[in-house]
Amino acid sequence: MTEPKRTPGGFPVVGVVGGGQLARMMQGPAIELGIQLSVLAEDAYAAAALAIPSAPVGEHTDLHAVRSFAASCDVLTFDHEHVPPSLLGALEADGVVMHPTPAALRHAQDKLVMRRRLSAMGIACPRWTVARTAHDVTAFGEEVGWPVVAKTPRGGYDGKGVLLVGSVDELTGWLERVGAPGPLEEGVLLEERVDFVRELAVLVARSPSGQAAAWPVVETVQTEGICTEVLAPAPGLDPPLASLVTQAALRIAGELGVTGVLAVEMFEVGLAGYSPYVVNELAMRPHNSGHWSMDGAVTGQFEQHLRAVLDLPLGDPRPRAPWTVMANVLGGQDDELYPAYRHIMARDPAAKIHVYGKGVRPSRKIGHVNVSSDDLQVARERAGHAADYLTGLVRE
Repeated sequence: MTEPKRTPGGFPVVGVVGGGQLARMMQGPAIELGIQLSVLAEDAYAAAALAIPSAPVGEHTDLHAVRSFAASCDVLTFDHEHVPPSLLGALEADGVVMHPTPAALRHAQDKLVMRRRLSAMGIACPRWTVARTAHDVTAFGEEVGWPVVAKTPRGGYDGKGVLLVGSVDELTGWLERVGAPGPLEEGVLLEERVDFVRELAVLVARSPSGQAAAWPVVETVQTEGICTEVLAPAPGLDPPLASLVTQAALRIAGELGVTGVLAVEMFEVGLAGYSPYVVNELAMRPHNSGHWSMDGAVTGQFEQHLRAVLDLPLGDPRPRAPWTVMANVLGGQDDELYPAYRHIMARDPAAKIHVYGKGVRPSRKIGHVNVSSDDLQVARERAGHAADYLTGLVRE
């Protein structure tokens, strides 16, 4: 490997594999910290490539491209979980420093691996099984009750790769439509449908030396499988439960050896005799549930992720205001967002608008708005109006 290139002052180069909006939003904190950020982007017009000068083009599945990119960086991190494990193994053999490590990242790449590990740790999860035959599906449905939740073990996000099914026939047809392996060849993750009160997310960060920090537990609001709103902190959350789920997230980070930001998505469960929470998903990177922290916390998740992967002391995750609400901006019919700025900024000068530089298409996450306030309902109205105006749902 060639010697990593350092910026004046001896600051390190952090390479991000993947040119999406998460890499793009690391650029501001990187500039403020004096860190050189470089991104391996899928094309010259990727969201991160439009904001980061050092953006060579290459696919995250191309070993030669990723290996060449890694040679000019001190440490690699990831915009998403889709880099093939075999490629990560080759980089590890080369001595490339990666955070999170391939061993930790595997739990976010493969839901079956994640379920097995969390269950072995005693972390509360929905009842689950791996189904390889039609009989497996029917037996599980009869055991836990129909419908059941089917998930492709790898890939999938924002509701993709997940389906609520009421029979084995529905499952087989769905697998064919989403392009998964032939009916149940490699196994499908089946989970019971959890009767939950609401969805929560715990965001933590952990450094290679073992320091860890946690932001307040947040409530996430989903619309058709897509997160549309985050309330920080989760309103009305029982303090002992907040402590319990935060401890669970920190334990997951420690026992899996996670380095960087970890998002643990959970269901709050209100059934008597049941665990008060169950873990739904893991993400080992900055996450949509943590976007509120960019403006609402002393240290936002993107700065914290950079600190963590470089093994710098972690920043203070405490909130700056009693409430911060993040509203996601989803693509609508209007393909130009900038004309809406004048109205939003004039109506609410304190609203913080973040746009990702992505092409606009219906239901695609193209930005978000953060609003902090002493009043939760006021913050929700302000953030929601700004997001709806950018989407084109309202015009006043």
